[in-house]
Amino acid sequence: MKAPSITALIAAGLIASGGAVAHHSFSAEFDANQPITLTGIVTNVEWTNPHVWFYINVTDPETGEVTNWGAEMGPPHNLQRRGWRRNTLSIGEQVTVNGFLARNGSARVNAREVTLTATGGEPGETLDADSSNRN
Repeated sequence: MKAPSITALIAAGLIASGGAVAHHSFSAEFDANQPITLTGIVTNVEWTNPHVWFYINVTDPETGEVTNWGAEMGPPHNLQRRGWRRNTLSIGEQVTVNGFLARNGSARVNAREVTLTATGGEPGETLDADSSNRN
C-alpha cells in the first residue's frame, strides 16, 4: 500500500478546514468588554458578503479631529430579514452606532445596532446590525 503524498495530505487538510479559515470569530477581532457609541456621517457603504461594512466620519468634540470609522455588520441576507435594504444607509446621512471596539486599536467596530438620525429616511429608527456578539 502506498503512503499518501504530503501534497495530498495538505490539500485534504485545507479542504476540511476551509470554512474555519475563511471566517473570523467575533472575539478574535473585537472586544465585548469595550462597548462604544459613535455618531457620524456615512462616507461609504459596502453591501457585500460575508459582512456589510459602512464607514462614518466621527468628529472628536474636544479636538475637532475627524476620524473615519469602519463598522462591520452581519451578512446582507440576515440584515434584510431585520429590515435593512441596500439603500437604508446613504452617503451623507448621520447615524449613531452602538458596537464593540476592535482589539487591535484600529478605528473599527462590530456594530450591534444602528440608529438613523434626523437626516435618514426613517429618523430615529434603530435597526439590529446582526452583530456577531449576541450577549
